[in-house]
Amino acid sequence: MIRRIMIVEDEPLVAFDNEHLLEEAGYEVVATVGDAAGAFAVIAAEPLDLVLTDIALAGEGNGIDVARAARAKGVPVLFVTGNCSEEARALAIGCLAKPYSERTLKAALGAIERQLQGRPMKRPPAQLTLYEAAA
Repeated sequence: MIRRIMIVEDEPLVAFDNEHLLEEAGYEVVATVGDAAGAFAVIAAEPLDLVLTDIALAGEGNGIDVARAARAKGVPVLFVTGNCSEEARALAIGCLAKPYSERTLKAALGAIERQLQGRPMKRPPAQLTLYEAAA
């Protein structure tokens, strides 16, 4: 069950909106960080159920690097980005295309949770692409 989420987003307004939305929806936002280095520290120190990360991040490293670190710890990753690459497909459970609404993000998390639990999939949001190989 997805409860503890880390947000990796270098745009402060998007990060704040996601954090607020997820907390209101009942998720525990363990951390909100703006770069790969901050994400690595949280992945190493905290139990997480999901990493929500953009691919393009400020500073050294990117969301692909974050996904590799999360995957090494067995933590699923959802990319939230304007452009999902082929490399992302092998590292994440899915990709949610930006921009997205509050409703779309909640629906995407529900779809991912069902996939992780092996439950039948309801119709996922149109902006969400799920990757079975990385599940």
